[in-house]
Amino acid sequence: MTAVLADGINLGLTKMASSCPGTSYAKFSWLQAWHVRDDTYSKALAELTNAQHQHHFSQWWGDGTTSSSDGQRFNAGGWGESKGHFNAKYGSEPGSIFYTHISDHYAPFHTRIINSPARDATYVLDGLLNHESELNIEEHYTDTAGFTDHVFALMPILGFKFAPRIRDLSDKRLYIAGNKSDYPTLGGLIGGDVNFDYIALHWDDILRLSASIRKGVVTASLMLRKLGSYPRQNGLALALRELGRIERTLFTLEWMQDINLRRRVQAGLNKGEAKNALSRAVFFNRLGELRDRSFENQRYRASGLNLVVAAIILWNTEYISQAVETLRNRGEIIDDTLLSHLSPLGWEHINLTGDYIWPDLKN
Repeated sequence: MTAVLADGINLGLTKMASSCPGTSYAKFSWLQAWHVRDDTYSKALAELTNAQHQHHFSQWWGDGTTSSSDGQRFNAGGWGESKGHFNAKYGSEPGSIFYTHISDHYAPFHTRIINSPARDATYVLDGLLNHESELNIEEHYTDTAGFTDHVFALMPILGFKFAPRIRDLSDKRLYIAGNKSDYPTLGGLIGGDVNFDYIALHWDDILRLSASIRKGVVTASLMLRKLGSYPRQNGLALALRELGRIERTLFTLEWMQDINLRRRVQAGLNKGEAKNALSRAVFFNRLGELRDRSFENQRYRASGLNLVVAAIILWNTEYISQAVETLRNRGEIIDDTLLSHLSPLGWEHINLTGDYIWPDLKN
């Protein structure tokens, strides 16, 4: 647990050994080499996510069928500068993005580290398809960086409803079947008609690609990067773009008419942004910078951080539940409609600094 904590709070094994009486760097190094891997982190996160999903109190926050994803950037410093990337959106400092999926129960069920120049949308499907938890996600939310027409095309085929919050939605064009004159009310919003011939010609390829992604033969992020590299020369990319335009047009019309959809998306994204604040507080050592020289160690930092954050969220959920039950046992009247507005993302009561001492479990 100490080796995991060293990743999660960005302290590193050397300084963690100094903060833990009775331990040594050699022991931590051995434990990390033998036990800290991507698959062990993934399985451990799945256990915490399942516990959060099954907790009776988390039902006040949702039914576990919706999720959101968002990227959080951490600057790179020291040895890690060579692995960081520059992005005009975030300034002139090199860095990397931790892209995390979080359920409506506040459980962060998937994370990965991505290069800053990469678009978030490339990795949306990876988190929905490759997590090991019991969550059955039906609807997913992202911000503007999380959508492309290719993602819009693949989402419904893979069994998800896609609902991004698109900035400047009024500037996005709608695509129709038929003549523009048939829709006089939408005339100013129509950008063109859908090329159904491309979709029909490559429909079998679209289904084959979707099946390969679903079965795990190839990752969605890899295929989306390849399709986005030469979109005009690739017939499948053009067909997915046309199919995505249909889905995006239908979603835009629904977004304009359904206020409940807009509220769900906003609430889902707010949970992710609040989780980012907790992650920033936990990842406080080394000025919150990635200073590992290898991409593998940086990936472990992201996984360790997500695991520690998930543990804090589960711990908070349990003790919020106990606090509510204690108040009720004392005769306090608590309005159940207010419980959905509680959040397990607080950390003021958690002591993040100091010596890390584990009790002797043998006693």
